[in-house]
Amino acid sequence: MAQRQLKLGAFMRPISIHTGAWRYPSAWPDANFNFPRIRQLIRKLEAGKFDAFFMADHLAVLNMPISALKRSHTVTSFEPFTLLSALAGATENIGLIATGSTTFDEPYHVARRFASLDHISGGRAGWNIVTTSNPDAALNFGLDDHMEHAERYKRAREFYDVVTGLWDSFADDAFVRDVESGLYFDPAKMHVLNHKGKYLSVRGPLNIARPMQGWPVIVQAGASEDGKQLAAETAEAVFTGGGSLADGQKLYADIKGRMEKIGRNPEHLKILPGAFVVVGDSVDEAREKRALLDSRVHYDSAIASLSVQLGTDASGFDPDGPLPPIPETNASKSGRQRLVDLAARDKLTVRQLAQRVGGYGGLSFVGTPQTIADQMEEWLVSRGSDGFNIMFPFLPAGLDDFVDKVVPELQRRGIFRKEYEGRTLRENLGLPRPKNRFFEG
Repeated sequence: MAQRQLKLGAFMRPISIHTGAWRYPSAWPDANFNFPRIRQLIRKLEAGKFDAFFMADHLAVLNMPISALKRSHTVTSFEPFTLLSALAGATENIGLIATGSTTFDEPYHVARRFASLDHISGGRAGWNIVTTSNPDAALNFGLDDHMEHAERYKRAREFYDVVTGLWDSFADDAFVRDVESGLYFDPAKMHVLNHKGKYLSVRGPLNIARPMQGWPVIVQAGASEDGKQLAAETAEAVFTGGGSLADGQKLYADIKGRMEKIGRNPEHLKILPGAFVVVGDSVDEAREKRALLDSRVHYDSAIASLSVQLGTDASGFDPDGPLPPIPETNASKSGRQRLVDLAARDKLTVRQLAQRVGGYGGLSFVGTPQTIADQMEEWLVSRGSDGFNIMFPFLPAGLDDFVDKVVPELQRRGIFRKEYEGRTLRENLGLPRPKNRFFEG
């Protein structure tokens, strides 16, 4: 049996998820909104044979107090399709994954944008399906209240059916472009969707040829019950919040088991938990880098980040007391529960939890290239994941350290590619090209 291979994505919006990243010595403070620098970073990722560059997106300025917002490098960022279309021309192999909201966007728009990106990039697009957890986003789209959590997922399921149906509007060979006869496309190979559902009404067809990959790769984030079921039914890659290896194995078995129950091949979905990686020539050096980075997080940012993650205002909590009971909200349920569990497990005060979250409180690998590779290999072989969505501590040095030092160690062990398998994101992830549901062959 062939050795399992890691799949690696790069979480690049914000350029570093760590609140203090832009303040780290020698870091690029403007990296989140500087196209030449982002272009340099993605080229380095491609040299390191990464599967994909993932640009998360937000439809509102993050809902935090202005005292914290003024310290955040996330306040400004490029619109993802504009950026990724430009980056497509600067790269050849790396996948380009963007967020598309099923709550505040329309399926025709999403289908058209991703189909365009897939053609522009030569088959490297991926759609990260999100239901949008930030309640402030509703206020930017003419709504007073955020859609309820379970309802958002029901709409997302119908949204997925519509978008993929629109991508199948034309057979792959519909555009004959016969100059002699004057026939541009065969009308028999065009399908009008005529979708009318509970949430959506879309006639179709899409006014663009079928994407090069058939469909862009379907990516999902989140680990709530609704999220896991949607992933099992629709996703081809899942970006999860990183916890312990045991947590990863449990989630891996859960989602893959759901796939088997509905007749999907579990190998046709890659589970990639987020991993924050700090590389040093020694473990002590890596820990010193992490400590210096965490020291750059202002407490205003820390408590605001905790409030965002919990979905409730934590500024009134006793900083030196335990985390009080957290009410149900429409924010991310899985993210909130991870923090509640973390605080209980490590007996953290509110202040300690805020400081950890204010930097980055999820799965982290802090060590030498060898110890980091050891941990990644353990996750892979024990089926805690199929790879990772890497988050870099500061730019550009944190990314350079990973590509120049960790990637060669993974390659030496035979668990990561030395060359891309193909030109499309599907080929590199080992995913099949989906059949057109309306046309044979």
